Amino acid sequence: LGINAFLFVHFYFFYDDGIKFYYTRELVGHALAWARAPAACLNFNCMLILLPVCRNLLSFVRGTCGCCRHTLRRQLDKNITFHKLVAYMIALHTAIHIIAHLFNVERFVDSRLGKKGQLNDVLSELGDGGDYLNPVRSKDLNPTKLVFVTVAGLSGVVITLALILMITSSTETVRRQYFEVFWYTHHLFVIFFAGLVIHGIGQIVRGQTEESLKEHNITYCKDKYNQWGQIPQCPKPKFSGNPPMTWKWVVGPMALYVCERFVRFWRSQQKVVITKVVTHPSKVLELQMKKRGFKMEVGQYIFVKCTKISSLEWHPFTLTSSPEDDHFSIHVRRVGDWSDSLFKVYGGDQTEFQEAWKLPSIAVDGPFGTASEDVFLYETAVLVGAGIGVTPFASILKCVWYKYTHSDPNLKLKKIYFYWLCRETSAFEWFADLLQSLESQMLERGNSNFLSYNIYLTGWDENQATHFAVHHETQTDVITGLKQKTLYGRPNWDIEFGNIASNHPSTNVGVFLCGPASLAEVLSKMSSAHSSGDPRGINFIFNKENF
Repeated sequence: LGINAFLFVHFYFFYDDGIKFYYTRELVGHALAWARAPAACLNFNCMLILLPVCRNLLSFVRGTCGCCRHTLRRQLDKNITFHKLVAYMIALHTAIHIIAHLFNVERFVDSRLGKKGQLNDVLSELGDGGDYLNPVRSKDLNPTKLVFVTVAGLSGVVITLALILMITSSTETVRRQYFEVFWYTHHLFVIFFAGLVIHGIGQIVRGQTEESLKEHNITYCKDKYNQWGQIPQCPKPKFSGNPPMTWKWVVGPMALYVCERFVRFWRSQQKVVITKVVTHPSKVLELQMKKRGFKMEVGQYIFVKCTKISSLEWHPFTLTSSPEDDHFSIHVRRVGDWSDSLFKVYGGDQTEFQEAWKLPSIAVDGPFGTASEDVFLYETAVLVGAGIGVTPFASILKCVWYKYTHSDPNLKLKKIYFYWLCRETSAFEWFADLLQSLESQMLERGNSNFLSYNIYLTGWDENQATHFAVHHETQTDVITGLKQKTLYGRPNWDIEFGNIASNHPSTNVGVFLCGPASLAEVLSKMSSAHSSGDPRGINFIFNKENF
């Protein structure tokens, strides 16, 4: 935001006060500066917009700064937020740029028609060759025609339409309900950047040349326009357009993005073998896969493409396996058109056994790093999952317990607080097996305090409530089969964070969430409220999954 403000102010005064554009301002007024200042900001933001979506680049940077401060690593995890912020800036500056140029076009046409005074008329008649000032060279052109017969105008229309479609299809509602619309329209960025590069070729905005400024003293000659070319002190001024500059801003990021897509394509061509397909309750499908050279860390995610469903669509899924497993796996919940098709294609609706080698091929890109990788940097960690958002913590819990049982000397983590929130009882079933295994192993090793977990059911009906009440005194929970009983409602986060703070003074506690934005806002506020601010005291460091 600071750089945007600096660029806007700098270029505004450059065009509004610069002697080179004195006669240009005579034609169009302050609209010149209002058009050029946001154009400079657009160049800067268009340089940035592709970088946050270069997943391989971010993973590389994240890996190379493994010893860096947590703050820097957390900034890399906010790449999508940064991408959206840059997109908003592009939309804002585009709107200002368009409005200002609409005034410019109108004034160029009026000056050509002699409606703006004698000086404007003289300036509009100058330069039958390439040293003209007014780009409207014919009195038969109206503003609408000018937009569609110039390179700048036509490319501007194309860029604006592409931008409108990309922004409107990126809203939360469209992405969740019509992901395919978002996916396909977002690839209009190719047209957007192509139009952006050629937009300045027409050189609509023109200023006086350096040679002309030396020969033609504006202070002396501006009021003697009727004598231009007739007296030696005031030759006719000559003008030239600004050379295209946008390509210099975007060529680097575009080259990086091309390399990014090449790496994605190369990895997507590597063979993936599906070793097992498991259908879990609550419409969850588990795919276990193998791929030569595939190496993962906990909490990472991959992009998956099923060519039988679509040859273009890639969807992100958190890895639920641990690095110690001989396979990697994902859990896919049946919501939306694509996941519904995936469920059917891989036999989620069928009851009979299927040979894995007969299943449709699948392409995998990744893995890519996320905030959850940092869980091993803390002695105490708080893991919060909502619904299917529990998937990254399946990998973490498996890996942590493996390291703990094998007495890994590098394991810094000493205590885990795990919270899982679900609306339906059936959603607990597929993950409860892992928790039961961990619970029994912790009891056998006499270290049941290593993992404290709380499962919350946030939705139930009257019949379920009656059933829960009847079986409340049983040794194991009626829903999950665990010794830890399911809680009903939502956690009181203020109390939970207070208890953790009192149990772990002088500790940095990592808080990790995979869940909705509303819950992220609450946990972020709680993390700030219960942190002491003193580096030697308790500090909650909030991290959220973003992909």
